[in-house]
Amino acid sequence: MGNKSSETAITDFAHSIGMVVRRVRAAATPQEMSWTESAVLKRLAREGAATTAELARMQGMRPQSMRTVVASLEELGMIARRPHETDGRQVVIELTAKGASAEKDSGEAKRTWLAQAFARLDRQERETLFEAGRLMRRLVEGDPE
Repeated sequence: MGNKSSETAITDFAHSIGMVVRRVRAAATPQEMSWTESAVLKRLAREGAATTAELARMQGMRPQSMRTVVASLEELGMIARRPHETDGRQVVIELTAKGASAEKDSGEAKRTWLAQAFARLDRQERETLFEAGRLMRRLVEGDPE
């Protein structure tokens, strides 16, 4: 493969991955929540309660900006604040039952969309995508297999 066609193939590949990610996110993100708000719910569901500063670091944003996200999620009833157990200056953010349910529903919506999309492919195409997924994981994880 020539250099130009290799560059084009890589660009097309990256574009295709981006389209799939956006479509999965769209299927899973309730209209009243932003992608960042959904990511915060997912993080809290996966790793437990956290401070605003910890959530900000996870999202790569300033704590001031995360405070806006937290306020919005609190207004939606998705999270609650409680005092930090050992540091009275800090507040810990945790999921409410409504937030946990919304995060679970989001994950199910992603899996449903992907299952429906895969069902439109023939067996060989599905196997090709599954193999591509294994290869992409190796790229990301640096797996020497």
